[in-house]
Amino acid sequence: MTTNVIALNGGSSAGTSTLARALQETLTRPWLTFGVDTFAGALPPALMDSPDGLVLAPDGTVSVGPAFRALETAWLHGIAEMARAGAGIILDEVLLSGGAGQARWRRALDGLTVLWVGVHCDPATAAARELARGDRVVGMATTQAALVHRGVDYDVEVDTTSADPAVCARRIAAHVAG
Repeated sequence: MTTNVIALNGGSSAGTSTLARALQETLTRPWLTFGVDTFAGALPPALMDSPDGLVLAPDGTVSVGPAFRALETAWLHGIAEMARAGAGIILDEVLLSGGAGQARWRRALDGLTVLWVGVHCDPATAAARELARGDRVVGMATTQAALVHRGVDYDVEVDTTSADPAVCARRIAAHVAG
């Protein structure tokens, strides 16, 4: 069976976006990359910092409201339809609700072949990356490092703490069918 979706899940600054790009360079057929940052960037400004939408607290915790969840459901199903239409999809995800987030994706991706990849990074390393980036709420990396993996089942796991993204991409690519 051909792999339709590669779902990367890791906390903030764990290296999922860099890994997604490395996968695009490594895999033989073209793959599209979409992630939670793409989705958040598409949200109406009124839902940013709103209890109905998305709240990034000063300590790095993230809360989502009912309007966010409703739009997220549409997003998940839209991404799944692109995969059903034949596009290879790399998901760059931060499953804040761990296994519950994976369950939402599994429902949307039903009938597709998905490779679930856990992207781990030492919390101190992720925190240093977060600080160097300057575009994240300080504390998100540490808060999310373990949280996003709770209750999530993976086919492959990689650790980006010191591994080169190309090495991790080749490891993942070895599990991609078609």
